[in-house]
Amino acid sequence: MLVNIHDAKTRFSKLINQALQGEEIVIARDGKPLIRLVPFSEEPQIRKGGQFKGIIQISDDFDAPLPADILKFFIGDEK
Repeated sequence: MLVNIHDAKTRFSKLINQALQGEEIVIARDGKPLIRLVPFSEEPQIRKGGQFKGIIQISDDFDAPLPADILKFFIGDEK
């Protein structure tokens, strides 16, 4: 259903209910579609890893303790 902005303002509650029932609601300005009114979904998006496989390398000592001269910048010089 295509609805102009002015009509959408006056019928907003009804349009929300229609969108919740699965109807596609498109809000337009001067007959040109601008936005689509859709129900909010709290379903989390599934994250996929591996996008950087073969592109970056992580050193074997990645999680090794930092050298003292670098560590002092994070915790201060305790001398």
